[in-house]
Amino acid sequence: MQIKTLTVGAFAVNCYLLIDPKTSEAIFIDPGMEADHLIETVENLNVDLKYIINTHCHIDHAAEVKTIQDHFKIPFYIHEAEFPLLQSLPQQGAMFGIPVSEIAQVTSFVADNEGIEFGRIKGKILHTPGHSPGGISILFADRIFVGDCLFYDSIGRTDLYKGNYEQLIESIKTKLMILPDNTEVYSGHGPVTTIGRERIQNPFLQE
Repeated sequence: MQIKTLTVGAFAVNCYLLIDPKTSEAIFIDPGMEADHLIETVENLNVDLKYIINTHCHIDHAAEVKTIQDHFKIPFYIHEAEFPLLQSLPQQGAMFGIPVSEIAQVTSFVADNEGIEFGRIKGKILHTPGHSPGGISILFADRIFVGDCLFYDSIGRTDLYKGNYEQLIESIKTKLMILPDNTEVYSGHGPVTTIGRERIQNPFLQE
């Protein structure tokens, strides 16, 4: 699986374009901003974009999903508990001065432990709430895309809508820290890390 990281918008969000090189099928994770740039990237790479899946629906991760969805006419997936946050995008935008003209249409909801795939690539959904109610992480073999759940040396903020610190720590410890140490962690912001590194170095995970 090829991973193309596109860091976009004023919040420097990591949007991930995952590609199966054998079939040229691809998916977007969290294509929240700079939709024109993301669309151009897909078209220049000549890949077959199959769907969009969001780890969560804060404004920086979801503001321009609708533009990409409409351009490619593809499905959009989130966890059901994240739907109210998606619907609140115009209000979120007003808070941060980011215009939101339309909200993406959810094709269907994904659930904890549900399998997903594109091309020959198979993955699994992990419900990891705490940063937001319907936050998910997406595991593909030894790579996991965690949104704003876990960062290099840090964790997601919990002072936004229905954030919960205890729940976030529980999600990290019971869903992420049980993975092998060499599992690469692709976060919504900042550099790639590993489960093993965060287990030892992350100050929020030390007893």
